[in-house]
Amino acid sequence: MQSCSCAPWHICKFPIPNQFHNHRYLCPRLYHRNLPSWPCKHQTHLTKICALTLHPTNSCRKEQEIKRNKSNSQPSHTPSQTNIFLHELYSSTENFNQSKTTQDPEERKINSSRVIFTNMWWADLKAALGQRFNFEGIICSAVVLAKDRHLALPHVAVPDIRYIDWAELHRRGFKGVVFDKDNTLTKPYSLTLWEPIGSSLQQCKSVFGHDIGVFSNSAGLYEYDPDGSKARVLEGAIGIEVIRHRVKKPAGTAEEIEKHFGCASSLLIMVGDRPFTDIVFGNRNGFLTILTEPLSLAEEPFLVKQVRKLEAFVVNRCYKRGLKPTNHSLLPDAQECVKNPPPL
Repeated sequence: MQSCSCAPWHICKFPIPNQFHNHRYLCPRLYHRNLPSWPCKHQTHLTKICALTLHPTNSCRKEQEIKRNKSNSQPSHTPSQTNIFLHELYSSTENFNQSKTTQDPEERKINSSRVIFTNMWWADLKAALGQRFNFEGIICSAVVLAKDRHLALPHVAVPDIRYIDWAELHRRGFKGVVFDKDNTLTKPYSLTLWEPIGSSLQQCKSVFGHDIGVFSNSAGLYEYDPDGSKARVLEGAIGIEVIRHRVKKPAGTAEEIEKHFGCASSLLIMVGDRPFTDIVFGNRNGFLTILTEPLSLAEEPFLVKQVRKLEAFVVNRCYKRGLKPTNHSLLPDAQECVKNPPPL
């Protein structure tokens, strides 16, 4: 048999990385000054914690010496190189800032107009999406379906505002009227009055005077009409002031409406075409609520049409179960304010 020789066992010692000894040197690139050399007292061997015994051969020992020589010969990334890099970075930033401050007034106007145009485009996009997807309304509707279904029941239901006896409502003690916009006074997303109801709206104005307002989730809402342009166009078209507000129906309170009319919401009438938004908002805040049928479904998106079907199903089911709308002290019998419209 061939004899074999065994090399002696050695203990390999590995230094602990220096950055674990002083937290100030964890990120040397953050310092502009030259860093001091590492103190020798921090160079601790691993044998103070544990000893690892290996069985190296002669070839392994030679490879380790070669690698050690190569690592010693390679130049390290000195702090001076870091200072040069940071200096170039800061100088380029300063040059960019100086170029911005030295722009011509005409260039500043062009840039500001681009920003304004971008903001207006984003506001229009949010308005279009927000009118089609009322997330606040979805959450509120879920609560109504789970707990307070009677809030979706109107005091009065008519085909349109031509069936409402405005003089009788005023005689009963009501002080003002709040209209929804889309599919109540105008077609969806339109800013012009639906022509067939023009005479009834004039009668309402003759009875209540200036105590009439529009409270819509599109025109007048700060989120989707920040500059009030839609509100002003609608006011010019129908001659009714648009109430500015921050929260979409049915969420929120009647504080802004009460401030506009100068009276309690129990003395006001809410007229709209959506049970889950207009009627729920009105009943929650003490209005007399009047539900109208939508003026046109052609322009409405598919999702809104499906929600309308759900609203009609819930309202009809509530009536079949014997649920009734909330009582209103000024009009115990709501049918007394309904009339037959004059022939066209």
